[in-house]
Amino acid sequence: MSLKHANTAAPIHDLLATRWSGRAFDAARLLTREQVTALLEAARWSPSCYGDQPWRFVVADKAADAAGWQRALDGLVPFNAGWACNAPLLVVVCAEPKFGHNGADNRWATYDTGAAALALCLQANAMGMSTHQMGGFDDGKTRAAFGIPAEVPIMAIIAVGYLGSDAVLDDELRQREHAARARKGLGETFYAGQWGKAWGE
Repeated sequence: MSLKHANTAAPIHDLLATRWSGRAFDAARLLTREQVTALLEAARWSPSCYGDQPWRFVVADKAADAAGWQRALDGLVPFNAGWACNAPLLVVVCAEPKFGHNGADNRWATYDTGAAALALCLQANAMGMSTHQMGGFDDGKTRAAFGIPAEVPIMAIIAVGYLGSDAVLDDELRQREHAARARKGLGETFYAGQWGKAWGE
C-alpha cells in the first residue's frame, strides 16, 4: 500500500507527514533481528528526565518467539486482534514509575515513554514499515502473560510490520484504511501565549 501524506498547514518532514496507523499488515513479511534492533535503538536514544529512560518495552517478535508473540496477541481486544494478527512484531510499552537514581516518583515517566514510542514508530516509517499503537488490550491478561509488575503501567501495544494488501481487512476496516487523514485545526489544540487563545488568531 502507498503512504498517505498528511495535508499540513506548513511543510514538514516526510517522515512525519507520511506516518499513519495502517492495519493491513503483510503477515508473510517477518522482521529480522537487525531490523527489530534498529527500532529499539531509535527508542533507546529518546530524551528523558534526568536521562532515566523509564520506558520498558516487552518485544514479542513472531520470527524469534512465536509463543511470546501469541501471548501478546491474545492480550488484545478482539477488534484489534482481528487485524493485528498479521503484524509480525508486537511491542508492549510500559513506563517504570520510579526514578532509578533515587526511587522517587517520576511524574514524567509516561511523557518520556511516549516519546520513545514515537521514536520507534518514526524509525519504522523510515525503514518502510508501518506501526499502529493500540490502547485496546486486556491489562490483566497482558500483565500476567509477561510478568509485568503491578506498579508498572502498561501504556500501549504497538503493532509493527510491512503493509500489504487490504484484502486482509473486512469492508469497514478497508474503508478506514483508505480514508483521508485528518487532524483538528492548529487553533483548536495549540494556544498563542495563554490558555484558550488559538494559535493563528
